[in-house]
Amino acid sequence: MNSTELKEFLDEKVIQYNNQDFIESDPVQIPHLFTQKEDIEIAGFLSASIAWGNRKMIIKNSHKMMELMGNTPYDFVMSHSDEDLAKLETFVHRTFNGHDFAGFIKGLKNIYQNHNGLENVFAKNQEKDSLQKSISEFKKIFFETDHLARTQKHISDPLNNSAAKRINMYLRWMVRQDAKGVDLGIWKTISPSVLSCPLDVHSGNVARKLGILSRKQNDAKALLELDTKLREMDAKDPVKYDFALFGLGVFEGF
Repeated sequence: MNSTELKEFLDEKVIQYNNQDFIESDPVQIPHLFTQKEDIEIAGFLSASIAWGNRKMIIKNSHKMMELMGNTPYDFVMSHSDEDLAKLETFVHRTFNGHDFAGFIKGLKNIYQNHNGLENVFAKNQEKDSLQKSISEFKKIFFETDHLARTQKHISDPLNNSAAKRINMYLRWMVRQDAKGVDLGIWKTISPSVLSCPLDVHSGNVARKLGILSRKQNDAKALLELDTKLREMDAKDPVKYDFALFGLGVFEGF
């Protein structure tokens, strides 16, 4: 395929997968349960944070997280007691356990109490064509509070050469708005043009087969290479192609 044919092919796949049907099999359904901005962004952040492994298990455990917070995430974050945090100790998703969950709640409270919320933290450090510095700075602020050293591994740092797939996926959910109903688009201070593709094993393998990614590892350097190609196809909304790459990989075994 030449570059025009490739763009047309991927544009078709975006249309095929970026629609309401996508929601029922994806953890993006969790923030869709809520209407208040803070509830949406906290629910999205927590469910994106455990988004690795079996998708059905991710969704099941994300629902469990919401239940443990009484299905009022923002209220729980801001007004939890030590007893409330103790109830989270039963939670486990792969290597993310109840102690990590409690550490995340404390980090979120600090962000809302002292840093004017999640959107403000990510918006403050954005660069002309990247949010990777924003993610790195977010991690520092998030872990200002008491936490176990082990909990830090659950937030990736792109400046340490991580592709930061989960947090880039979360940012896609919060920033993109295209009236298709999948991404929530509730953050208005960040442009979709600076988003990065959530690079994982599926999207990476498909990108390599299509010739838009040559680097073998799924790391920050590969992400920069992929982002550059996707921005050539659509400078204003490059990460819409995540739907195409992910859909081709997961649903079509491309």
